[in-house]
Parts: sequence; C-alpha cells; structure tokens
Amino acid sequence: MTRIVLQVENLTKSYGSFTAVDDLSFAVHSGEIFGLLGPNGAGKTTTIRIMMDIFKADSGEVQVLGEHPAAVRARVGYLPEERGLYKDLKVMDALVYLGRLKGTDEATARRNATAWLERVELQDWGKHKVKDLSRGMQQKVQFVAGLVHDPELLILDEPFQGLDPVNVEMIKNLIRELQAAGKTIVLSAHQMNLVEELCDRIVLISRGKAVLYGLLADIKREFAPHAVRVKTGNGTSGDVTGIPGVREIRPTGEALLLELDGTTPQALLAELVRRGVDVQSFEVASVPLNDIFVQVVGQGNDVT
Repeated sequence: MTRIVLQVENLTKSYGSFTAVDDLSFAVHSGEIFGLLGPNGAGKTTTIRIMMDIFKADSGEVQVLGEHPAAVRARVGYLPEERGLYKDLKVMDALVYLGRLKGTDEATARRNATAWLERVELQDWGKHKVKDLSRGMQQKVQFVAGLVHDPELLILDEPFQGLDPVNVEMIKNLIRELQAAGKTIVLSAHQMNLVEELCDRIVLISRGKAVLYGLLADIKREFAPHAVRVKTGNGTSGDVTGIPGVREIRPTGEALLLELDGTTPQALLAELVRRGVDVQSFEVASVPLNDIFVQVVGQGNDVT
C-alpha cells in the first residue's frame, strides 16, 4: 500500500464574505504525479499556499510528509505561480541562496544548481543576472530553484507558463524523470492535455469545492460517451449501416464514430465481423480531460 505524502482534510479558508476553499479534502500518494486542477479563482493557489504554510486555514488540517507543513519545509520544493526570483542577482547566486534557505550547504546547492542548469540547457547563464534572461529562461530557472535542495515532494503551480513547445516537452520529460526517481509531484496547470499525459489521479476544484476526485481513467470512463470509434479498410464489402442498437454514425477524420443505444461495444464488434467489415481499429470513444473540465466547471464558475 502506498504511503500518503500529502493529506488535506476539510480545509476551509475565507476572505471576508468570499470562501476561497470550502471543506476541501484529498490525498496525494507517494511517487505519483497528482493533478490539482480548477478554473481561475477556484481556490487552487490558496490551497497550495496553505499546504506550504504561507497562509493559515480557518479550519481543517494539512499534513505534509506526515507532519505539519512548517516542520518539513526543507523537504518540499515549490514553484509558485507568481515568480519569486531576485532579478538583480546572478542566476547561480540566486539558486544557491534559495538552496541554503532550505538548509542545503553552499557546496551542495552549487553542485545541484550546476547539474540542473545543464539539464534545462542554461549552463552558460549562471553568471548572468536573472533580469537578463527571457521569460521562458526565467521559468526554467524557477523550476530549478524548486529542486536545488533535492526535495521529496515537489509542488508545481503552472510550470509550463511562458514556455515554447520545445521547452514544454523538456519540462514534461523532467517531471517524468523526477517521478521515476521516487519524487512525489503535485501539478497545477491549465494545459489539460499535459495533465492528461502526466497524471494518474486528480482533484478538480470549482468554487473552493472538490467536484471531481480520483483516478483519471475512472473519471474519463464515467464521462465517456456510449460510443465507439471504428476505422475500416478501403473497399470493404461489409456495411456498417442499419445495425440494431446504433443510433448515429458520424465520420471523425479517417474513422467513424458510432453512437450506441441498446447494444454493447462487444456485440457491435461481433456484428461488424459477421458482416465482413474490414475492421482496422476499434476503440471505445474517450472524452478529453479538457471537455470534462468545461462540462463540470461550466463557464459561469470562472471567477477572476
């Protein structure tokens, strides 16, 4: 059984009459990449800041690595949505300083910073001031800043912000490598396609409440249309029309989407084979996470 690295229980935080986090509960397991999702103003960043002991909750409890967040700051890495680099410092000096704040000695912090700058292809920029770097380069330095002290838990708030596609791919691969090395990662991002690639489990917050929580595969299965996607060979003698239990047939690219009403995917496949249809691919249709996000949250929940 996997260890729980982060436990959030009945968390509530209000600002005057506005409730930013409303009785929120979820858990993050050791070694996973966990998606903390929601529209702007949903309460994600407030939740993260409580997890980091930057804000205090009105009620509820957070345990990080089995302890109060304040007791384990040195074991947690954090990439904030609002960047916190000292722009007039040289890149290496900024990274070493942040590493030392987390309890890492100077030599180790410098060695780790050097290795990570090379991994993000900024090895020649250590002596430049942070303000001289492009936005994307600063974003990569901020990513490195969360890793200099070799944390057990890494909390990434919008890590792909300001990055071009090449660097998005780089950071995505590094996140996977960190997971493979045993790190636990909490990922908050608006790029649902990247969340879908990286995360096994998620919590979706809307207006401070958890509206979806669990395995992403289970959530996608729950929202999947009762349909299959079929690709057939050219010149097939089989006929896909008029099959009992198929309500509608729509072309989708090179395939056909068959909406079912009164039959199962297994029965449909058997019928296609019986009819002599040249089935080249057959899959139960899935719903992109982005579509689920929009459906569950709704445009009216996007609070700024």
